[in-house]
Amino acid sequence: MHTPLARQRRSLLLMAALAPLAGAAAQANARSAAGVAAGPRGFSVHVGGYAPQAEGLYRFAANPATGHLSPAGLTRNPHSPSWLQADPSRPGLLYAVNEGDSSLHVYRQAAPGEEASAPLQLLQSLPSGGRGPVHLSLHPGAPFAFVAHYGSAELAVLRRAADGQLSAVGLHASCDRSRPDDCRPGPTRAALAPPGSFAISGHDAPHVHMGLSSPDGRFVLASDLGRDRLAVWPFNTESGALGPRQDLALSAGAGPRHFVFHPRDAAQLYVINEEASTLAWLQMEPRTGRLTQRAELSSLPEGFAGTNFASDLLASADGRFLYALNRLHDSMAVFALAADGRPRLLAHEWTRGSFPRSARFSPDGRFLYVCNQRSDHVAVFAVDTATGLPRFAGQYVPVPSPACAEVMGEAGR
Repeated sequence: MHTPLARQRRSLLLMAALAPLAGAAAQANARSAAGVAAGPRGFSVHVGGYAPQAEGLYRFAANPATGHLSPAGLTRNPHSPSWLQADPSRPGLLYAVNEGDSSLHVYRQAAPGEEASAPLQLLQSLPSGGRGPVHLSLHPGAPFAFVAHYGSAELAVLRRAADGQLSAVGLHASCDRSRPDDCRPGPTRAALAPPGSFAISGHDAPHVHMGLSSPDGRFVLASDLGRDRLAVWPFNTESGALGPRQDLALSAGAGPRHFVFHPRDAAQLYVINEEASTLAWLQMEPRTGRLTQRAELSSLPEGFAGTNFASDLLASADGRFLYALNRLHDSMAVFALAADGRPRLLAHEWTRGSFPRSARFSPDGRFLYVCNQRSDHVAVFAVDTATGLPRFAGQYVPVPSPACAEVMGEAGR
């Protein structure tokens, strides 16, 4: 027979015995939750390329721990989707610039269970506005997109609807065609190119290679490779209209291609010059948009001679490093940025392939995906975020004639 006092004593002993187990379970749950919160999120990488080798947009699932990619389907597109841009304000939306037929595609990433037909679902196809589109960017705050046309030397402004679909607003030439002197191309050979360089491309006429809004959204800039100039227009965020253009002349024959703003200082930007193989450091006056050049340095090793075509330029999210791609030298040039923004060449890393055309960071900046166009693969690199130095992560991903990669979060997340 058990007295109430005995039953109470037994219950207290049982609770004391179970307390460590409950505490351990609670700690395990807390650790698990913290791991989910702090651990890297899954993401996918889409790669577009040049026909006829490339058949469209190739999707890969990324391992967030190693950066390695696994094939996850093909969205057919025979029109050479050579530039891709995800929409950060609309997860799962992807814009493709089709260089082959001067069109744009708007895609939605398929949700789980919808990937049977294709990883991307086409929402819209429309003309890009000019000839030979090569780049698309999004305004940071207003519903507009900008498309650079290499062939017709024009910048198209398009309005983005709530569902991401596009409609034309305006088309703007990079120079005044009524004034022949304004449209005169630069010299065939770059004044600052390496000795013996035959990097001759694009100085037959004006060619717009990239358009991008300033971080505050007040100006739109475009690189004109053929004229060796960076154009700046005031931008009306209500109507999408551009104001009067002003230009910065870069070094003769340099061939400005891509540019990035400093992630922590919107008054500073950097331009990679295709034919000179140089990095230009610029300052922008926030009120007027006026540009001045502060320095220009080579993206190649000291003593290099011969031909190289610089291509893409990326900045680390913390604003401490720049990464420039060199085609023919087939390297990534890593620049360290000082506190005042001054670049210093830090190192070169072989891209493990031929003719690196572009690159993209993983969402956390720990991995870098390099499109080696002529060797038909994407090379995966791990980035030491402390030193900024990339190292080959041990994977070549076969992709026919890759031109551009874009990173997106997992569908449905």
